[in-house]
Amino acid sequence: MLQATGSHAGKTVLVAGLCRLLARRGLRVRPFKSQNMSLNAHVAADGGEMGWAQVMQAEAAGVPARVEMNPILLKPCAEARSQVILLGRVLREADAVGYYRLTPRLWPAVRRSYETLAREADVVVIEGAGSPAEPNLMRRDLANMRVARLARAPVLMVGDIDRGGVFASLLGTMILLPPADRRRVRGFLINKFRGDASLLRPAVRDLVRRTRTPVVGVVPFLPRLGLPEEDSVALDAAAPPARGGLRVAVVRLPHIANFTDFTPLEAEPGVDLVYAEEPTGLTDAGLVVLPGSKDTIADLRALKVRGFAAAPAAGSCSVSAAATRCSAARSRTRITSRAAARRPDSDCCRC
Repeated sequence: MLQATGSHAGKTVLVAGLCRLLARRGLRVRPFKSQNMSLNAHVAADGGEMGWAQVMQAEAAGVPARVEMNPILLKPCAEARSQVILLGRVLREADAVGYYRLTPRLWPAVRRSYETLAREADVVVIEGAGSPAEPNLMRRDLANMRVARLARAPVLMVGDIDRGGVFASLLGTMILLPPADRRRVRGFLINKFRGDASLLRPAVRDLVRRTRTPVVGVVPFLPRLGLPEEDSVALDAAAPPARGGLRVAVVRLPHIANFTDFTPLEAEPGVDLVYAEEPTGLTDAGLVVLPGSKDTIADLRALKVRGFAAAPAAGSCSVSAAATRCSAARSRTRITSRAAARRPDSDCCRC
């Protein structure tokens, strides 16, 4: 099982790599992540929703994706509330307190899903969620050490060195874990490293001395993988340099849904894709896209507060885009011309 000191440490890609490596060795491999939080969902063959990450991992393993690989999907839909998807179907909306009250119903589904995959696989590669060392969450755990205990799985702890503070994060995680869970951690993986790995040797020796746990690998930073992101936090990364092509501006909504629909545009020659948080980001855009939202009313208010309501009328872009209806099953984006958007009967979102 791969766990990490926090979110966005690279567990998803590492699990996918292990799935492909083991599958190439002739083993029957299944990915598993009991609980995922993402607005980028995939519809499995049976019509159920699941996180895109386990779909990608299943493809790496050479098997069809199925909801048992991600039995719980949380889709944020309002401030401090999420839609709970259980085994591909909408269960209910809940805040944090309400969600944890669902634990007696959720955990049996997690256990059955894992056991189903384990019966048909030689190896189940498990991905944790967030950090396993949050003292306020340990007793309610559905995704990390409780799953490791269920599977009797050794744990590799991943740290993201690209963010800085990786050794403090790894050491702090080990200190906070209960002794039994600490013993389950068999090694550390330092992920997203840039530069000469030999420079890490003194820090690695100190970490091993303090924790009695080996650093089993240093994984280099892998740029331009072209894989969709689970979380809109990825949009905080610096935008790619402009290539002088058609500027496509996607309005960054607070509850943007399925923003990975726009990922192919990043690789399209002659297209510069940007995510606009302010109206000034629409300047010189040839196309403005208003994406799908998981909380339409809240995002409409946010657009007005930020001043987007008047931006298209100001003539800052030559083509405007209207988007979209977002349902529990999928979000679809339709692009219309400015002329169509001006028609009273056009199906456009008017701010």
